[in-house]
Amino acid sequence: MTDQRELAAALRAAVRGEVDFGVTARALTTMDASNYRRVPLGVCAPRDADDVAAALAVCREHGVPVVPRGGGTSIAGQATGTGVVLDFTRHMNRLLSLDPEAGTAVVQPGLVLDRLQEAAAPHGLRFGPDPSTHSRCTLGGMIGNNSCGSHSVAWGTTADNVRTLSVITARGERLRPGPGWAGAPEGLRTLVDGELARLRTGFPDLPRRISGYAVDALLPEHRADVARSLCGSEGTLAVLTEAELTLVRAPRARALAVLAYADESGAAQAAAGLLPYRPLTVEGMAADLVPSGVDLPRGGAWLFVEAGGDTEAEARAAAEAIVRAADVVDALVVTDPVRQRALWRIREDASGTATRMPDGSEAWPGWEDCAVPPARLGAYLRDFRALLAGHGLRGTPYGHFGDGCIHVRIDFDLLTGPGVARFRRFSEELADLVVAHGGSLSGEHGDGQARAELLPRMYGAETVALFERVKGVWDPDGLLNPGMLVRPAPLDADLRFSALPREPVDVAFGYPADAGDFSAAVRRCVGVAKCRTTSVSGSAVMCPSFRATGEEEHSTRGRARLLHEMLAGEVVTDGWRSTEVRDALDLCLSCKGCRSDCPVGVDMATYKAEFLHHHYAGRRRPAAHYAMGWLPVWLRWAARTRTAGAANALASVRPLARLAKRLGGIADERDIPRLSGEPFSRWWRRRRPYVTGEGRLVVLWPDTFTEHLSPSVGRAAVRVLEAAGLRVTLPPTLRLPSGGRVGDARSRSPLSLLTARRGRVCCGLTYLSTGQLDRARAVLGRTFDLLEPVLATDAPLVVLEPSCAAALRTDAPELLHDDPRAARLASRVLTFAETLETYAPDWTPPAVNRPVTGQTHCHQHAVLGDGPDRRLREAAGLTGELSGGCCGLAGDFGFERGHYGVSRSCAEEQLLPAVREAPQGAVIQADGFSCRTQLEQLGGVRGRHLAEILAEELDRRP
Repeated sequence: MTDQRELAAALRAAVRGEVDFGVTARALTTMDASNYRRVPLGVCAPRDADDVAAALAVCREHGVPVVPRGGGTSIAGQATGTGVVLDFTRHMNRLLSLDPEAGTAVVQPGLVLDRLQEAAAPHGLRFGPDPSTHSRCTLGGMIGNNSCGSHSVAWGTTADNVRTLSVITARGERLRPGPGWAGAPEGLRTLVDGELARLRTGFPDLPRRISGYAVDALLPEHRADVARSLCGSEGTLAVLTEAELTLVRAPRARALAVLAYADESGAAQAAAGLLPYRPLTVEGMAADLVPSGVDLPRGGAWLFVEAGGDTEAEARAAAEAIVRAADVVDALVVTDPVRQRALWRIREDASGTATRMPDGSEAWPGWEDCAVPPARLGAYLRDFRALLAGHGLRGTPYGHFGDGCIHVRIDFDLLTGPGVARFRRFSEELADLVVAHGGSLSGEHGDGQARAELLPRMYGAETVALFERVKGVWDPDGLLNPGMLVRPAPLDADLRFSALPREPVDVAFGYPADAGDFSAAVRRCVGVAKCRTTSVSGSAVMCPSFRATGEEEHSTRGRARLLHEMLAGEVVTDGWRSTEVRDALDLCLSCKGCRSDCPVGVDMATYKAEFLHHHYAGRRRPAAHYAMGWLPVWLRWAARTRTAGAANALASVRPLARLAKRLGGIADERDIPRLSGEPFSRWWRRRRPYVTGEGRLVVLWPDTFTEHLSPSVGRAAVRVLEAAGLRVTLPPTLRLPSGGRVGDARSRSPLSLLTARRGRVCCGLTYLSTGQLDRARAVLGRTFDLLEPVLATDAPLVVLEPSCAAALRTDAPELLHDDPRAARLASRVLTFAETLETYAPDWTPPAVNRPVTGQTHCHQHAVLGDGPDRRLREAAGLTGELSGGCCGLAGDFGFERGHYGVSRSCAEEQLLPAVREAPQGAVIQADGFSCRTQLEQLGGVRGRHLAEILAEELDRRP
């Protein structure tokens, strides 16, 4: 048995890169995007080829297997292993050179595809293959899997675009494979020369034949291309350290033809007939995977067919020619790049979207990407559907219809013995079906552990034996990624679900989308790693902490992996008390971006609150949890005692402020926000003792931030809502024994005042974000008591602070899932813009007529939606778009000691640059108190709530 300490010490002595055998590093690499889980001994991040050679030497000496790993998005299990994982994303991730004239690029294996595309684009070039994970998959992983993507009908697979490779064998030999037997290890040519007949007849001829080793690339008529033969070998033959790639000329303009068909079979049958028109893509998907509200031509399935040209008119003409040639129910041609991107995002997110069936049940990879000749795709799909039905399974096919490659997630039961047995039977029968149609078990993602066991059904025993001999030539010691492709592990072994607890875990939240099962919630993360994207576009938010640090443990996927291992108990052994999980969650901003941006709806903010609740149960919490988690209490005390002015004066004295921040766990770099001398509700009582007016009654929520820190927002909202003809009131502050009535929180009955209980409504946000869930339940329970008179009416609750609105709309009903009042309250919550759109639809806002900049609040993006806000800004003449991302302050996060650097990095990603680059006279909109505070403290500018912007314009009117 390998001594981990001795192995780790030997690696640290031999390599200059990082060597990590700790709990976190191992837990983060137990899985890729497949159904499989294997626990490594440790992780090594080599700095260069010399480090790779040194690490291989140490592992060879200790008899430990090696697994090369890029972005960890492989779907067949080939990026997992029990030995040492080589992580190329940390250091060996550079673009070494780009030659525009030759149309080539030299890259390291850890370079993310999008970084290469960004560098090539100014020269009118691009790398042809583009998997849907292009924003986080690495070139090394693409070469290992022979990845393809949506443009393969035009530009082929990765193997078609590789010129030469630089590799190191398990025994330390450095080779440079290429055409003409270049870089071939000793014995490979002799082996091939003895098998020429088999190589010429034993390999299916189809565009997406990815399964097995590409030994036929070594035939003389194929230029004996050793580099091409290594593509798709899944790190089992040699370790890649460098690659010279061919770039293609990108069309100057593109048009997207969306072709609608009655069903997926109709779309599949039509796909092959479009290939003579030389499209760039022929992608297919059915209605099951299309979100509601998406504007597509009427139909039950669609082909996304892209055409190129030198001009927009030329591209459109090519797309319209395709439409005329296609027998369609309906069609749409899109030339606007923004709209094209939105449509492509639907297709790219399908790998995550497909993991949930329409009824919410789970679906899994395993038969993710079989491929058949394109002309047989329609017939294959019909037989595939019949096979699914015969096994009582469901799945929604989508994918590269023009290449005959189908992706599908199937609702296998991988948690029980009978379910796993059915998974095996189905896999065996589907392999036979694919072979009967002349297809390949893998058409894009490789065989890995999912399909390698079934390769004899496709190739026959003798050809598979040839694969084993090829492996023996390259890697005679079986050191590289054992269990993949040849001498494979069983397809139903090492399933990642087997380690999870069988009984539901006792948790506080209700997890309604996962039937109350926290394990099922954690299982949502299937590893597609959209959270590892290093840049965001549009209004996207996820995952700001990963973009700030670049560390896997600070991605949504990394945190989900640690929670998975916490539940499994093998690597993370101390459960809810785990310091590794706590530290990974520490930099989670609870921005909720993953709730909407993650294709499978992972909600890490909720998981973090759940974890903190258990982690600190019966223990002393960090000082910031008391200082900022209990912020509503401290601010109410200051208001009652009328000491806001004194508190502000003391906070302006630097030594006292420094002491207060130290005691409260607040970052030294932060200024303590000033308290308002007159809370919003006090202004309300002074201005209007009783409810008046004749318009529709709306109840304005006095959240903690509006009440004590920025009452100007509340005053502005009252001004605008009343101008729109609405009658505004505040929630009750007295709970009367008889229930009371909706008013302005006052009662004129002395007897009722004697028996009433006084209180203030609160959404519990600060307690939720710090995981003080018992306290949050108590606060929300009292809030429901106070709001019973409101809930007895149909009056909406207008919430100005987006994070508070999100807490009331989602967190409250999920935490108090046993209290029906929570759902009733959630259904009443409206944002400021939603209120005006719903209850004052004929009101015309004042014409501001100025450009606007700022940032959409991350909780608004993730939970509430900003459609009404966009429409209200447009009606007011506020031109321009707000940026996405997260401001980085995120409630208490940016104030907490140790978070300032990440907080600032998040702000510098989109918010602060947007403000700096704003046109002259632009209005800076920031609806969240955190966003406004971050702008003030880091940017030196004042952001305003949309209500303030409109109110100011109203006050300018004669």
